[in-house]
Amino acid sequence: MTATPADPLVDRARRLATDLLVPEAERVDQQGVPASHIEAVKSSGLLGIGAPVAYGGSGAPPAVLRRTAEILAGACCSTWFVQTQHHTPVQTLALSELPVRERLLGPLARGELLSGVAYAHLRSYPRVPVRVRREGGGWRFDGTVPWYTGWGLNDVMLLAGTTDAGEVLFAFAEARDQPGLRASEPMRLAALTAARTVSLELSGLWLPEEAVVLRTPYERWAPGDRARTLNAGPAVFGVTAAALSLLDAETAAPLTARLADVRGRAYALADEPAPQERVAERLAVRAEAYELLRTATTAAVVAGGGRSMALTSRAQRHAREALFLLVQGQTAETRTAHLRALAGD
Repeated sequence: MTATPADPLVDRARRLATDLLVPEAERVDQQGVPASHIEAVKSSGLLGIGAPVAYGGSGAPPAVLRRTAEILAGACCSTWFVQTQHHTPVQTLALSELPVRERLLGPLARGELLSGVAYAHLRSYPRVPVRVRREGGGWRFDGTVPWYTGWGLNDVMLLAGTTDAGEVLFAFAEARDQPGLRASEPMRLAALTAARTVSLELSGLWLPEEAVVLRTPYERWAPGDRARTLNAGPAVFGVTAAALSLLDAETAAPLTARLADVRGRAYALADEPAPQERVAERLAVRAEAYELLRTATTAAVVAGGGRSMALTSRAQRHAREALFLLVQGQTAETRTAHLRALAGD
């Protein structure tokens, strides 16, 4: 792997991982991410890692953001997944010129509030799972959010829907049951049940105009979202490295060398100034990263033998986390490319 950026935020992530996340990871995997973990993440300053300094954030460069994400994901993927939702609302607020920026960017950047996200359903457009209509001095949301992570842990959520005019509208709401918003029971999943994922039923949830952070045509929003899904994410490399740490040095060595190579190429592509170019190469490297993740986590299970079948096994946890990462942030485009790679095309 490439050299780790020397940065106090990376050191904080390592201490959080070593002192809390790794020792508690198997218990959390079975019992759920506790509020105390979220308080520890808030206190660490990592929630504002990419936020503007003027609002209390750190304004860290991409290399530091990626390294801290690797560390957290490799330590406890469930805790990482809850807190990683927070960074999209922060980035969205930082780019907004609407009044909600002044109300929420500071509290989110300083870690006083934790935000979740409810917008992946926009990727099914022109199907519209959540419809937004003008009502009074605000907006009415109706429909179903299939996946919402961090229920009971988040303070606010960034909720999105589509208008009849084909616009996407993002607005902030309190992350709690309220008139027009009802959460399902937490889902039992093969992996990351601990992240407290629910579905949300929206039946006339009303949000005022001042809650809106972004309103733009779908065709303008979609290319940026597509670009974010083309590259292999840091969590893939973090869990891969964690699985490799369970192997003996001789077995791990060639896989560690592959990890350094794939990781370097993936991040070089992510840093390209034209994020929507070299698409085929990005998707190929992404598939290669997932194949290495599968190999590393499978090797950890094999090395653990029968012990790997226990729910308290770290190797098994990483293998299930790998299954989750295969579909996290998946689009029709990335699914097709990944399946072709698996078929050897």
